Amino acid sequence: MLDDIFIKYKSIVQQVDFLFNAIQERYPACVQCKIHCCDCCYAFFGVFPVEAAYINYHFNRSERKIKRDILRGVEKTETQMLKTLDKLQVFNDKPEMKIYGLGKERMRCPFLTDKKECILYEKRPIICRVYGVPFSLKDGKKEKVYVCPVSGFQEKVSYPTVKLDKIYHKLCQLSGELITSSGSTQAKKASLMLPLSKVLKMPLEAIIKGDFGE
Repeated sequence: MLDDIFIKYKSIVQQVDFLFNAIQERYPACVQCKIHCCDCCYAFFGVFPVEAAYINYHFNRSERKIKRDILRGVEKTETQMLKTLDKLQVFNDKPEMKIYGLGKERMRCPFLTDKKECILYEKRPIICRVYGVPFSLKDGKKEKVYVCPVSGFQEKVSYPTVKLDKIYHKLCQLSGELITSSGSTQAKKASLMLPLSKVLKMPLEAIIKGDFGE
């Protein structure tokens, strides 16, 4: 069951990598992604349950030293998160401002090593795979385009864009399939996005069943 889900997930990953490579081939001077470039590795973001299960599965099959180093990173990230949430308590009645504040906080990804390399690069989430090229997300009825600040892409110039909403829809559907296939009735949680620090400390079975709270 899990193998079949992961095969479908890797198919989505291949589609995303294809889109990235197509834009990179067309605008090689604009894509600045290279080894030790890690601007996008300092951001607060979440992953869909199917991504969470895939990352958790491979994390728990890593070498002991790799797991230990990543968990140290998790501790640092969680400490920073708690401090940030404490500062943002003034916006408890304004959730949109709280989300905005979290988005502006530069939180180091637990996968980022001191050598500025991703320790689980081949298994990295979808958002990490598209960040170096223009991508779009819907904001209400409008579609907002994002570009990497260290790239050569200009914000008000029209470029081929990765439609991230369409990819997220596929990930949400596949997450629902993952949870339902376990016999769980928590498929409604398929659209929830989980922080990596939480994903790496959870039992794989809990993720598969959607047993990760609200």
